[in-house]
Amino acid sequence: MSSNHVCPSCGSAGMSVFYGLESAPVHSVLLLPTREEALNYPKGNIALGFCQTCGFISNVVFDPSLHEYSSEYEATQSFSPTFNAFAHRLATRLIDQYDLHGKDIVEIGCGQGEFLTMLCELGDNRGVGFDPAYVGGREESQAQNRITFIKDFYSERYTDYHGDFVCCKMTLEHIQHTADFVSTVRRSLGTRSNTIVFFQVPDATRVLRELAFWDIYYEHCSYFSLGSLARLFRRCGFDIVSLAREYDDQYLMIEARPGDGKSETFLEQEDDLEDLARDVAYFSENYAHRLDTWRRDLQKIRQDGRRAVIWGSGSKGVAFLTTLNIEDEIEYAVDINPYKHGTYMAGTGQEIVAPEFLREYRPDAVIVMNPIYCNEIQQSLDRMGVTAELMPV
Repeated sequence: MSSNHVCPSCGSAGMSVFYGLESAPVHSVLLLPTREEALNYPKGNIALGFCQTCGFISNVVFDPSLHEYSSEYEATQSFSPTFNAFAHRLATRLIDQYDLHGKDIVEIGCGQGEFLTMLCELGDNRGVGFDPAYVGGREESQAQNRITFIKDFYSERYTDYHGDFVCCKMTLEHIQHTADFVSTVRRSLGTRSNTIVFFQVPDATRVLRELAFWDIYYEHCSYFSLGSLARLFRRCGFDIVSLAREYDDQYLMIEARPGDGKSETFLEQEDDLEDLARDVAYFSENYAHRLDTWRRDLQKIRQDGRRAVIWGSGSKGVAFLTTLNIEDEIEYAVDINPYKHGTYMAGTGQEIVAPEFLREYRPDAVIVMNPIYCNEIQQSLDRMGVTAELMPV
């Protein structure tokens, strides 16, 4: 394994590659209008390297020039009652804990602005959101006259936008030069030591321990544990307030405030380098077996003359299908997001359909791309009178 890569998080040399995948679609959730376009969508390679100095994991062959974040990028999760309940609990907790009432809030990577809008509605706050994929006019809000959306990537040019609370959810994992980015956020805060910064990212530890190959895709060039996330923020001049796992341990959350990053008060979760090294070794040695198990399961379904669909056409679904190289074995991907219906999965070309499609199609198996939605999906199937085996990944 090559070990000549420099860590984008701490600058140490010697990142060792432990996982590789060729020809992964460079985007997973763009709205692709034809199957031909989906099958021929541009691809890139993945080579995950592990930094033994800080615990950061990065796609060391990532090429950001392949990306096209735009209004065709459809990643919203707000059509799920399960997700909305989580988002509401999180917003309420942050507002109460940090007295976010009548304050200025900045969200980096705001998507369609659902969470920023929630924070502004519940706390009577003012907001500014940055995201090149933002599409205006989707829904009305009583707070809309207090929110400004800027259809652009957050960068040094926007550091004069100041907030009492800075939020960045599910964005840092898309950024290659993580230390540069977090340092930019730190510089924007200057001496405003009371500003709280909140970041949320996927948990790489879960991916490694569950051999969750479907959670490795091209857009995600950066992967964190609680410890590696904290080490990055300390290195960039933040003091850590809180570290936590949420959403069935799928998400990591860090709350920090400007400081010098040299606080001698360390949280217990930060001491994870030895465990991380073991987790990386475990994944490297065992992920191929997980792939083979899924291939056999899907082959058995087909041999028995049964029909299978996947439920969840987002990045997990794209990674699952492309890593297993599945095209004709599964014809359809189900999604509750109406903006995706009638479009096609990048790389493998499955048509994305509404749940109601299953009334006619009558699948025998539904492969659930995120187990946290199993109850929600089962309720939907029951309402439609569809009997199928749920197979969570």
